[in-house]
Amino acid sequence: MRKRLAQLLQDAQLSLFGPEVLSAPAPTPVLAAPQLPNPRAQRELRLGEQRVAYELKRARRRSIGFVVGSEGLRVSAPRWLPQEDIERALVQKSDWILRKLVEQRERARRVAAARIEWRDGASMNYLGTRLTLRLGAAQAGVTLDEEAQLLHLHLPVLSSEDEVREAVQAWLKRRARALFELRCAYFAAALGVQMTSLRLSSAQTRWGSASADGSIRLNWRLIHFSPAIIDYVVAHELAHLREMNHSPRFWAVVASVLPDYERARAQLREESIIAE
Repeated sequence: MRKRLAQLLQDAQLSLFGPEVLSAPAPTPVLAAPQLPNPRAQRELRLGEQRVAYELKRARRRSIGFVVGSEGLRVSAPRWLPQEDIERALVQKSDWILRKLVEQRERARRVAAARIEWRDGASMNYLGTRLTLRLGAAQAGVTLDEEAQLLHLHLPVLSSEDEVREAVQAWLKRRARALFELRCAYFAAALGVQMTSLRLSSAQTRWGSASADGSIRLNWRLIHFSPAIIDYVVAHELAHLREMNHSPRFWAVVASVLPDYERARAQLREESIIAE
């Protein structure tokens, strides 16, 4: 049975969104309360110094699967595997599980902090700086006062959140398209590639994509982030028109136009899709 369990662990899918290659063990993180809500959890187990609730699903499968998502830990196991073996597998992978729970909780915190309140006096990020929304402007449309870091909207102060959101997002998308087109033209020339089309994306999990036919999709919400992060995503996607992979050759292409791309890449990893 132990040999079989070892094989199950070797086959286990240990990733937030898919398979992940495990690196050298890291110190067990401290999962301070409160933990992630897990409304589907039926079981609980002590992992290190923590008690972790988890959802267990039995299925026709050959391996144990561990997934840590926004609601906590989910475990999928073969129907025939004894509960004690499942718990033994959880204990053996406790460092990974606790680390992912901490990462998910931090991501939830960032998402909550990034949430925009669509009302007079609220603030949001635009190109990496904070803008305050001001309703009731006499001039029609949306006007940016960069010096005062104000975004004036020609809307009644008591406008609904939907009305404010619609007006601001329309302005942001126009700004995003104009800036993305400029940066795409610059990096396409620098890389010697041809972009055939640019489309704005509203994806919830991806910042951009590239197709072999030269079409590029960029998440319009990038407009909230600094120009350095935007340039990294633009250069990354255009580099795929030369290397449709993430091989060392691909990263060499990115570095040829952005030598310090790793800094922006690390910053982007800390960002969340703006909750709007």
